[in-house]
Amino acid sequence: MKIIILQRKILLTIFIFCFLFSSLLFYFNTPYSHAVTLSTNCVMDESLKEKFASLTKKDEKIAYLTFDDGPTLKATGKVLDILKTEDIKATFFVVGKHVKEHPELVKRAYEEGHFIANHGYHHDNKKLYQSNNSFMNEIKNTDIEIGKALGVEDYCSHVFRFPNGYMSSNYKSKKKQAAKLLLDINYSYIDWNCLNNDSVKKYSNSQLLKNLKKSSKNKDLLVILMHDTSDVNDTPSILKDSIDYLKQQGYEFKNFYDL
Repeated sequence: MKIIILQRKILLTIFIFCFLFSSLLFYFNTPYSHAVTLSTNCVMDESLKEKFASLTKKDEKIAYLTFDDGPTLKATGKVLDILKTEDIKATFFVVGKHVKEHPELVKRAYEEGHFIANHGYHHDNKKLYQSNNSFMNEIKNTDIEIGKALGVEDYCSHVFRFPNGYMSSNYKSKKKQAAKLLLDINYSYIDWNCLNNDSVKKYSNSQLLKNLKKSSKNKDLLVILMHDTSDVNDTPSILKDSIDYLKQQGYEFKNFYDL
């Protein structure tokens, strides 16, 4: 009888161990998805809007990597591979028409913990600022495509980046009006204070890194502009070196979920 009871205890122990082991294995092999599900029902309160407005004024050594104009087959997957290896979460300002073309890349970025933000549907200023309705539709239609890609109904990132940036002098009066419209749909916008000029003209990788170093000099918190397009420069090929440099300077990497 004692032998039978002992055997049952051993079998039970083995069963519990196998169950726990398989549970841990499942956990670590399940694609990461952030706990926050953003939708039109979420409310961005005034304190959070203020955080975005004053983000670059903070004196913390934090780097927010942001990638504009994707997703693209040329670059987005490569960028995600590097970020995954480096265990860094970034923010992607996606263009609606490209999300429709490559929803699988957006879904992958989201599941790996990256923040998916809104960069308009066409990345075409004439269409964007044609009227108040056209501006609103550019944002809403982009959110719709993101939601389809992610399987999140009524997705709303609540974060917008103006094509070419709000700071650009082009369409300045239109942007001021657009900024008021963003408030009506519970959105904030954000530019950047650091970049490597990867979309300006063709540079060597060493020059791209030099541009980043110059742009980040004497700054604490960085919102870094890069592009996951590779239309002008091959950004993925310099991303690892850029990350290494920022780490050497003592920066901690975050994305907008951390706000």
